[in-house]
Amino acid sequence: MKDDTVSELTKHVSPDLDEYSLDPNPITQFKLWFADAVSANLPQVNAMALATATAGGLPSARMVLLKSVDDRGFVFYTNYDSRKGSELAANPYAALIFFWAELNRQVRIEGTVSRVSPDESDAYFATRPRDGQLSSLVSAQSTPIASRKELDQRYDELNALYEGKTIARPSHWGGYRVQPATIEFWQSRFARLNDRVLYTRHQANQWTKTRLQP
Repeated sequence: MKDDTVSELTKHVSPDLDEYSLDPNPITQFKLWFADAVSANLPQVNAMALATATAGGLPSARMVLLKSVDDRGFVFYTNYDSRKGSELAANPYAALIFFWAELNRQVRIEGTVSRVSPDESDAYFATRPRDGQLSSLVSAQSTPIASRKELDQRYDELNALYEGKTIARPSHWGGYRVQPATIEFWQSRFARLNDRVLYTRHQANQWTKTRLQP
């Protein structure tokens, strides 16, 4: 597929990306774009690529789901003992990417990462469907297992064990918050002269905006 066919495949036309009309706070601007994606009925609008790296700088990436966002940062949940958890423990920096192809839009976020509070993790865990709660107990994420059958057997055993009982959040599972140092808004334009506006944090919620060349 040619690069220039991206805009031909889109179903929606986004307004021009003018750095002067963007909100001074990139979190507010992100919420506006996120609302546009929701209004466009796009699938899994909260799916984001998460890139981490080992202490030695070897990168890895995977898709995770955004669960909340505010001025403190972008929150997702996972197993702390997973590969991403181990890498974040050794190198607490990450990059996120949202890509909404139908809107010709992308958002890139880079920043430091820390665990959310146990209370926040408990509160979110309580809202998960029961099967999701059980899966966090069943899976030793990122470690080898002999067969799918063994995994299913563990699930069945724990499902029976916790029948009629409240499932407490396991200590190895919880949330991370990516506190952004930079947030870039990207929008496709004709002739690959795409619009890029970079927000850079200086202190607290003090941000500057810079237009970047494509």
